[in-house]
Amino acid sequence: MTLEYARLAVGAEIAALQIMRDRLDGNFLKALDAVQACSGRVIMCGMGKAGLIGQKIAATLASTGTPSFFLHPAEALHGDLGMITPEDVCVFLSNSGESGEVSRLLPHVRRLGATIIGVTGSDRSTLAAHSDILLHLGHIEEACPLGLAPTATTTSILALGDALAMCLMRRRGFKEEDYARVHPAGALGRKVAPIEALMRVGDAAARVDADETVGKTLFAMTRARAGAAAVLNGDGKLAGIFCDGDLRRGLERDDLFMKRRVGEVMIRDCAHVREGTLAGEVLDLMKRRRIAEVPVVDENGRFLGMADLKGLVASM
Repeated sequence: MTLEYARLAVGAEIAALQIMRDRLDGNFLKALDAVQACSGRVIMCGMGKAGLIGQKIAATLASTGTPSFFLHPAEALHGDLGMITPEDVCVFLSNSGESGEVSRLLPHVRRLGATIIGVTGSDRSTLAAHSDILLHLGHIEEACPLGLAPTATTTSILALGDALAMCLMRRRGFKEEDYARVHPAGALGRKVAPIEALMRVGDAAARVDADETVGKTLFAMTRARAGAAAVLNGDGKLAGIFCDGDLRRGLERDDLFMKRRVGEVMIRDCAHVREGTLAGEVLDLMKRRRIAEVPVVDENGRFLGMADLKGLVASM
């Protein structure tokens, strides 16, 4: 019985999503145009469960390139109305379209000159009457056995908000690097961050001139606590790399190896990446080539820093 009813509840929400999908029309495109053209912020507003959905939609919009925040309608009536400007687009969420706080707030928002987008199940409601653009959900049967608790309706509103955000991403050409800029602390954000944001620089990136000895190169690696050193030409361009494995192999066959010029024994044409390469791509390269450190260079081949496998893995 429990599983059977659970499937019925999920089925009711799936049916609601299908209804909402089929009702998408020119008004959705108008809403999309209004949000895209918005020079202010997109403000989500709703009471109760609809308000909670509004918070999630605002967060999704903000994280995908559309400045947005949630405004509680009751708080707006007690001073937070000052957050709204004529350049803003206000999206009001109410299945009935008659939520008390929302209904009282609407005339004030209209007086301020902000664009109003209404998302409601009733096209004859107060919200519908005050909306510049109406996204009409139509009648949706809730999954609740009493037909009261917001379930299928909030799922539909959430999906509608996601559709709006995803369409805006495509219109604006929002890319992985854009996503990384607003997700700098998350693992996903670090994966799509440019490698220069995570590479070792300064004293933490061992580098020596090609004329230095292997012995001095080893000291540079030790100071940087690194397993490799970038070997540079006189103009600061990358000439090669010298790794601790090269040191061990050299000592096995050459008693004078520590006195050799590192430019003579380095690995030429070594793996390296350009600045701007995504950290996730660098990590994939290192795993594929089974290397622990990769120099990062600018467009002219000048050395900028060192990406290391342990550091990248730890950051993700």
